[in-house]
This record gives sequence, C-alpha cells and structure tokens, in this order.
Amino acid sequence: MTQTWSQLLFAHWPVRIEVLRPLIPEAFDIDAYDGTGYVGVVPFQMSGVRYRYLPAVPGLSRFPELNVRTYIRPRGPGSDKPDVWFFSLEAANRVAVAVARSRFHLPYFNAAMRCDPQGERIAYASRRTHRGAREAVFEGSYGPAADVALAEPGTLEHWLTERYALYTVDGRGRPCIGEIHHVPWPLQAGEADIAINTMAAAAGIDLPDTEPLLHFARRIDVAVWSLRTL
Repeated sequence: MTQTWSQLLFAHWPVRIEVLRPLIPEAFDIDAYDGTGYVGVVPFQMSGVRYRYLPAVPGLSRFPELNVRTYIRPRGPGSDKPDVWFFSLEAANRVAVAVARSRFHLPYFNAAMRCDPQGERIAYASRRTHRGAREAVFEGSYGPAADVALAEPGTLEHWLTERYALYTVDGRGRPCIGEIHHVPWPLQAGEADIAINTMAAAAGIDLPDTEPLLHFARRIDVAVWSLRTL
C-alpha cells in the first residue's frame, strides 16, 4: 500500500536496555546507539492511505496517528536489519485499527485525536478510547526550529530516523517483518511544548525526566509491503 505521513514529530528519550528487554519478545535483541536504547513518541497525520491499484476511500484514508516505538534486531536467520518495534499505535479510524490489528499484527488502539496546523506549528492531542486498554494521553504543540537537512550516516539522528522496516509477531508467536520504503527524511530540528505525555507509561516504560531529542518533518510519501515471516 501507499501512505503519506505529514506534520510529524520524532520525540526520543534514552532508555536503558535492561528496562526495555522484558518488554520485547525473545526473538529480538535491543538495538542500541553507543550502548543506549531509545524510545520514541511520534505523532503525525496519515493521508492517502490506499492499497496498490485501488483508490483512496473517502473517510478512511486520512486520520491522525501516534506511535510509541523502540529499535530492535532479530536473532537467528531471516533478516539482520535493525528496525522498529511498536509498543503501541493510536489511530482516529476504527476501520484502520481493526485491519492493522488483524492483518499486520500490530498493537493499534482506537483514540480520539486531533492534528491542527497553526501557522508553522501543529497543535496535537490524543486520548486512547480503546475498550479495555490502559489510558494513554498526549497533548502538546510542536514545529520546526531550523531548516531542512538530511541526517548524516553514523549520527544519532540518522540512526533514529532512517528505518525501513517494522518487526512484530503473528498470532502463533512467529517473528515477522514488514518492509517500507521512502526517500531520506527531510528532517528539521524540532521544538515542542508537551503538556501531557503518558504514552510510554501505558506501555510500562518510565521515561527519564530529561528534555527529549526533537526532530520535525513536514511530509514524506511511503510504500508499505505485506508482512512476511522471518
């Protein structure tokens, strides 16, 4: 399928590997930068969502989304790509949530959300409404703080953002990979005023009481492949 991601904020905190290890299936190892794991909270706007050869469906192809993620690599044969593990994904679209949970085996949750551009900045709010799920809230505003610049290979910014697959496990516990592709991120240093953020806490992660590393991207077009078993 294809998707467009826009008005996106990467907010990353360093988290010790021993904190993350119990939360990740044994089929994977934590991917670390200089010995440190990272957790990202990533709000954005999804649009143009459609399967290959099919048109976008009005009312189903545009909605806010927010994910909580870390970075891992699989053990054993199949793929050695270090990529993304999602602790949760909020979406303001019940059909998208149902399809993603069943077809992609991802921990999507229904949420009441808004993503409102206000000049150069974005006012964003998300409150989980999924039945039986732990409460999770994000409220704040964010925007760019510098010009666009591509991240240099080897830097932390490049390591955090240039990721081209996701990992999950299917209903039988088998590790799976979903490939994605896009041009390099048109990153800008970001700034944010985050009023409430309990997203990571809902996944059992206490973020450090430090300022996050912030990056902003205005838009990127993405191609998404079906899952395959490793």
